[in-house]
Amino acid sequence: MVVNLEKIIFSELVPMGNLVRALVVVFSILIVSGMLLVAISVPSTQDFFGMAFGMSIWVFVVFLFWNYRQIEIRLSTKELNVRYGLFNEKLIELNNIIFCGSIKASFGRYMGIGVRWGIDGSQAYTTSFGDAVKIILSTGDVFVFSSQSTNKICSLINNQKETL
Repeated sequence: MVVNLEKIIFSELVPMGNLVRALVVVFSILIVSGMLLVAISVPSTQDFFGMAFGMSIWVFVVFLFWNYRQIEIRLSTKELNVRYGLFNEKLIELNNIIFCGSIKASFGRYMGIGVRWGIDGSQAYTTSFGDAVKIILSTGDVFVFSSQSTNKICSLINNQKETL
């Protein structure tokens, strides 16, 4: 999707957290070592199907790791664009934002990491259980996304809204 941003005043890439990286490594080791054990034994036709199934699961895990490896944040003079992987993107006009603040993306609120719905009804793009930006839109919708610069983003949004 081509985004028409006037002048980008802030840009950030938020990498996935260490917990997600560790989980991907552990699952990859388990899947690959299981396939190696099957390959070392005298394989039968069923074992080949099992290895193909295991390989497809591993490829899927690697694709998810690659797809959700970072959140890309771009703030222009008129809009905020938050992209998480190939399929998740939010484009928000600054004049539709009524509140911007800092929040902790906790496990208790979102029950995990990734594209999540919170127990408070908010939608979140999170890479870790850390700092995040909370935005309330004029429609009442709440959007949360991980960032390492929460205060700076909200300060820039509030300053830009004053000039609109």
